[in-house]
Amino acid sequence: DDARMPPYDPSAPLAQQFRNPVHCAEPTNDGLVYVCDRPNDRIQVFQKDGKFVKEVQVAKQTRGDGSVWDIAFSRDPQQKYLYLADGKNERVYVMDRQSLEILTWFGDGGRQPGQFFAVHSIATDSKGNVYTTETYEGKRVQKFSYKGIGAVPRGSQGVVWPTGK
Repeated sequence: DDARMPPYDPSAPLAQQFRNPVHCAEPTNDGLVYVCDRPNDRIQVFQKDGKFVKEVQVAKQTRGDGSVWDIAFSRDPQQKYLYLADGKNERVYVMDRQSLEILTWFGDGGRQPGQFFAVHSIATDSKGNVYTTETYEGKRVQKFSYKGIGAVPRGSQGVVWPTGK
């Protein structure tokens, strides 16, 4: 359906089509594709043949620039965790990839280490480290070092400050 979509309304049923721009499409080891529908504040999951699997809205009251800017997956074989860069709300969500449940999040607005100014992109390396980049006036890369997998406290972790070298 190429009909013009009405303005985004977080209380309305979700549209069946993407809003512009679709900000990422990332394949997983188990053959799914996760899509960042940034203006609809949602992640949609599809099979490789395009069949819809599921979706979740994140920070659905965000409006404007949207909350779903980029995603990356943990590097374990099951890719248990999904990391979501939310540039408008200036944070990174850690989600369970299968259920799409938000487990925790970190970050806040600002220019200090562990803070974000429009976190735009996110990636993981083979050691489990998480890298973020910032757009607009942020213009930097930050590295969050992998320290192992343990119990995940619920809710905001706030700003993750460096603890030394």
